[in-house]
Amino acid sequence: MRSEMIVKRLRPVLLAICALGFATASYAQTQAPATTFEPRVGQPGKDVVWVPTPQELVDKMLDLAQVTKQDFLMDLGSGDGRTVITAAKRGLRAQGIEYNPDMVSLAQRNAAAAGVTDRAAFTQADLFATDFSKAQVITMFLLPSINMKLRPTILNMRPGTRIVSNTFTMEDWQPDQSETIQECSSWCTAHLWIVPAKVAGTWQMPQGPLALTQEFQMVTGMLGSTAISGGRLRGDAITFTSGNTVYNGRVEGNTIRGTMTGGGAFTATKR
Repeated sequence: MRSEMIVKRLRPVLLAICALGFATASYAQTQAPATTFEPRVGQPGKDVVWVPTPQELVDKMLDLAQVTKQDFLMDLGSGDGRTVITAAKRGLRAQGIEYNPDMVSLAQRNAAAAGVTDRAAFTQADLFATDFSKAQVITMFLLPSINMKLRPTILNMRPGTRIVSNTFTMEDWQPDQSETIQECSSWCTAHLWIVPAKVAGTWQMPQGPLALTQEFQMVTGMLGSTAISGGRLRGDAITFTSGNTVYNGRVEGNTIRGTMTGGGAFTATKR
């Protein structure tokens, strides 16, 4: 009986001690410093694993695209934000698209540390649900299979849009230019594509019908009864040779206007 009375008297004290211990543990948990996210090379993502682009190649990619302060750049799969931040340091407005929210937060911190948050933005989003149409420059470090899934969208972008990829190609769409940095062990090559205007079809010229066949930026066809040679597009700029005359023009919707060697201008209107 006496032991039961002792237990009853001590019960409030024991309960208070337990409550104090629980509160102390809860407080310690809430006060524990948050773990800072550190990306790991090769960490899995939605479509690709994360591998950072060497800074030297970031610079080469932007040089190859001949970026200007008037350009808006979008980086697809922006990772830690280095390409967007480098572009912003050059005076561009740039936006990174990244699926991993931890990487987005990291990129935002990196942009703040670099003092470019007024020009560098990062969005957590799916590449395949993103509108690229406002960009003049697209940068990416994606697998060829992802590049190919994006290719139809890219080819429908405004002619002259510059696309730059780290290492990986777009299969039969050959780059307009490629450059490799020296003293580099991996991921060393930048490829540039310039979205070509759509010119396939028949155009009417004073010299006769101009029938063009197009495979990306390469153009073949006939001007009247003469086969053209050297046909090529660079954005909306077109050049081709017929006989001894070189034609250099600009595609403006259903009209091509330009000049011919030897003097004179030409106009072609699409039928």
